[in-house]
Amino acid sequence: MTLIFGHRGYAAVYPENTMTSFKEALNAGADGLELDVQLSQDGELVVIHDPTVDRTTDGTGAVRELTLDQLKKLNAANHSKTVEFAGIPTLREVMEWLSGTDLLLNIELKNAVYPYKGMEEKVIELIREFHMEERVILSSFNHYSLVYCHRLAPDIETAPLYSDGLYMPWVYAESIRAKSIHPKFRAAPNEIIEQCQQAGIKVRPYTVNRKGDIKRLFKVGCTAFITDDPDLAVRLRKEFDSSQLGE
Repeated sequence: MTLIFGHRGYAAVYPENTMTSFKEALNAGADGLELDVQLSQDGELVVIHDPTVDRTTDGTGAVRELTLDQLKKLNAANHSKTVEFAGIPTLREVMEWLSGTDLLLNIELKNAVYPYKGMEEKVIELIREFHMEERVILSSFNHYSLVYCHRLAPDIETAPLYSDGLYMPWVYAESIRAKSIHPKFRAAPNEIIEQCQQAGIKVRPYTVNRKGDIKRLFKVGCTAFITDDPDLAVRLRKEFDSSQLGE
């Protein structure tokens, strides 16, 4: 079965990378979550996508220049039509909640623009504390960071993110000891998905929101995909499964 990961939770409807968004993705029937991690000025792991807080909150400034206390005062639901207030969660807060669910977790290390020193160690330490080694995938556009993660924790799955076509990506994945790849969905045609999976490399394209693209991935038997709208994806999966039973 093709698994469904909620991109930053249920970002199509709820404020991205917030506990509300994550909980609503679970309610929608998602199998896993995708979220983004950075470090605050005082070295805390915080869940936010952009290098600055400007787009997603009512504050301004770079994440790395704000303390956890300052970040916690911001409203991450500033532009939301569904929620009045939502805070920026720490990764610890997410994992405390997640440990009471069966959800998988894709942690994207946001260290391609600004290389947060020591972030890999802190993330892995937290994964070990919650005994979630089997439920977490570490991804990043910084593939050097993923190689470092593998050296620190070879038992935790890594997945390189990339947006353009890559020649024989299953070979590349094996070369950096990754067990999966997370390509932009346009860089993951059916033949690439099939060849990767035949080589034992899992494929989880991002960010897949259109019905036709979602149906294509179900049909080809893709490992999983990342979507802003897990509710739509779950409904389409049920339709697809019903049609398969009817054949």
